[in-house]
Parts: sequence; structure tokens; C-alpha cells
Amino acid sequence: MKTILKNVQLVNEGEIYSSDVVIKNGYIDKIAPIVDDIGMEINGEGLHLFPGMIDDQVHFREPGLTHKADISTESRAAVAGGVTSFMEMPNTSPQATTIELLEQKYAIASRSSIANYSFFMGATNSNIDELLKTDLKTICGIKIFMGASTGDMLVDNDESLNAIFAQCPNLIAIHSESENIIRANLAKYIAQYGEDIPMRAHPLIRSVEACYNSTVRAINMAKKYNTRLHVLHISTEEELSLFTNQIPLENKRITNEVCVHHLWFDADNYETLGGLIKCNPAIKEPRHKNAILQAVLDDRVDIIATDHAPHTWDEKQNKYQKCPSGLPLVQHPLLMLLDFYKEGKISLEKIVKKTSHDVAKCFNLNERGYIRENYKADLVLVDLNTPTQVSKSNILYKCAWSPLEGHTFASSIKSTFVNGNMVYTDGRILEGQTGQRLSFN
Repeated sequence: MKTILKNVQLVNEGEIYSSDVVIKNGYIDKIAPIVDDIGMEINGEGLHLFPGMIDDQVHFREPGLTHKADISTESRAAVAGGVTSFMEMPNTSPQATTIELLEQKYAIASRSSIANYSFFMGATNSNIDELLKTDLKTICGIKIFMGASTGDMLVDNDESLNAIFAQCPNLIAIHSESENIIRANLAKYIAQYGEDIPMRAHPLIRSVEACYNSTVRAINMAKKYNTRLHVLHISTEEELSLFTNQIPLENKRITNEVCVHHLWFDADNYETLGGLIKCNPAIKEPRHKNAILQAVLDDRVDIIATDHAPHTWDEKQNKYQKCPSGLPLVQHPLLMLLDFYKEGKISLEKIVKKTSHDVAKCFNLNERGYIRENYKADLVLVDLNTPTQVSKSNILYKCAWSPLEGHTFASSIKSTFVNGNMVYTDGRILEGQTGQRLSFN
């Protein structure tokens, strides 16, 4: 059965133009101004067609932390937000630090994920042998926490770091904060406030210096060994000076990512949202989000993601030191960026470039990230003129809350297709399909 999208406005590879699109057997079969074919027609008049967003950083909490989230619930929230593929992090329970444990997560996703999926292998100070077993064609990369993490996933041993950077051919994605600086800052605030550290202190404890020093260290190590390095969730203006827009993305050995919350929120929001927006690295003063957005526009920032990291509402009500870091975001990243578009801050073409095209380039994804014939039909129909209000009734996260509750976005996600299957439309998840494991070139 063919699906024919009629009269849509394609946003793809730097252009916006009217076209018909034919979907067949999971692929984009034909793109033409007018298609005369037999199949299920969907009227796309007044709608824009995006390639699905590829989110390279999420925490779906399965296995072991499923009171917060699981792959089934969060992948459904993802497709409702136009995210058709995700790459998930290893700090679950147990942590995905062996091939056997990693493959168990793939098995769960194969049964329950409605979106396409890949999983990072987690690095520790002592699992270099496992890291070297990873398959470059079927695993998105290796994740190193160079700042605090759960269990033994903080990699702070110089010998271990040098071995990983020198020996692993994979893309290495890092959480970049200096643990020593954070600990020293925290000690000062404990001395001053005891257990009552205010949330507004978070960006001062997990400071600009902590981010910058760690990123410099990682980049120097990557240059020493010619490592394929990807720096996650850039949060400071200072770090932007470490990256270039003078090299085509496909030739870069060192790339970076920014997350939507570091573009949307700033330190002033701690007064009203408190621990709900506590995350690592911290949301910082307004100058940083403004500088990061400019770096998105001039291509010093390579891709945009979410770092979706849900916790329960009760967990988020704790005082500073017991309040976990992370916020749920995967249902709304495109809508957040489309609000920026409506405000004249970014173009539709740039949104697509940073959420789809350049993610595919960065990770060498096969057959995804573009609206091209013979590519997988991961597609999103966007309505720029119908608003979406975030409320308890339409949040699909298992944690059942969002820091965006009450906000009305100017646009809406009309329909989402994963491998040619419509999995979301008009506020409803359409069950019966599962996503596919991502493959890499």
C-alpha cells in the first residue's frame, strides 16, 4: 500500500518548495510536483513536511529505573514531538558497560519502541576491552562521563581516558564537566547554606569554569590521538570559542551538540521553576543561551538535541543536594524551535539542518535524516498555524509532568511517520508498529 502526501511544503536541504511525496515499503519512493498514483492520499495543503528529528541524547531509564520512564512510554512521547529516531545513554541499572548488557537494551527496544533506536556503550575506568568490541556499524558510539554520573561511570583516571581516546575508533561522546571544580564549589555552598542551598546556586556550583576546563582537556586529548570526539550539551558562551565553522561537518573530527533547554531557559527561571529545571550541565545566565543560538546559526554548533532525562515529580521536590538533575523534553523540541522561528530567531531550513541533516552527517547514519528518494520515510507533518498548549492531559511522559506546562506553542505536530508507518496523528498514537535499529556507515 502506498501513501501519497499531496501538496506539502517540503523543508529539506536548504530549500522550501511544494511537492507530492510517495511512501512505499517504508521508503520514500517518489518526490515530484504532482504525483499521479494510486494509494492512500493525505492532504498536506497548508502543512510543512520535515525529515524526522534524530535525537542523539536521551535517557529513557530502562532497565532498572522504570518508575521514572521506559522505552515504550518515552518513544511514544518522542514521536508525538516529531522525533523519529533516538540514541539513548548507558546510565541505566544495570549500566550498559558490556556488550551483553547493551544488547539487552536493544532487545527491549525491538519489542517496545515505536521510534527508531540506538544505544551508547558506557565507558568506565576499567572496561576498555568491552569498548573495543563495539560494532561501528550498529552502535552509535561510546559515552564518557567526564563529570559526575551514577555508579562507577565517572571516568576520571588519566590512564583510562588516554587508553580510550587512543584506542577506540568509535565516535566518543562526552559529558564534559570538571568533577574537581564542582566538588570544590559545592563545598563552599554547603559551608554557607548547609542543607538549604538555593537552586539558583546550581550554575555557580556546576560553573562555566567546570565546563570550559573539561572541554579543553577533552579536545586536547582528541587532537593528540585524532579521536572522533562529540561534545554533548554545550552550555556556555566560553566553550563556543573551542569549535570552528571553517570545516565542513563531514570533515570534522571534533563536533558538538546543544540541547533545547539551554536555548529556552536561563538562570532567571530558577525563581519560578526551581528544581524542575535542575540539570547537568546547568542552565546558566541569559548571555549563554543568546551566544549558543548565534553559534547554531553560524554553524559553530553542529546539532540540536534534548538530553531528555525524566524524574518523578516527588523526586524533583527535594532540596538541592537530593534533587536529581534532568528534565523531560523529548515531546516538545521541534515545537520549541518553531516558536523561535515564529519570533524570527531561526529559519525552518536551519531547524531541519540541525535536528536531522547534520545529525545524520555527524553519526554517518544510513538512509535517514533527509527527504530523499530511496531513504527511509521518517517524516513529520508540521502545522505552523495551529497552536499546542502543554497540559497534564496531553503529556505522554511516564513521569507525567513538564517544565513547559501551561505554555502554548504557536505550532503543532500534525502527523509522524516512522519507516513509512504513520505512528502519530492529531494527538493520537497509532499502535501496531515498532521502530528499527539504526545502522551507521
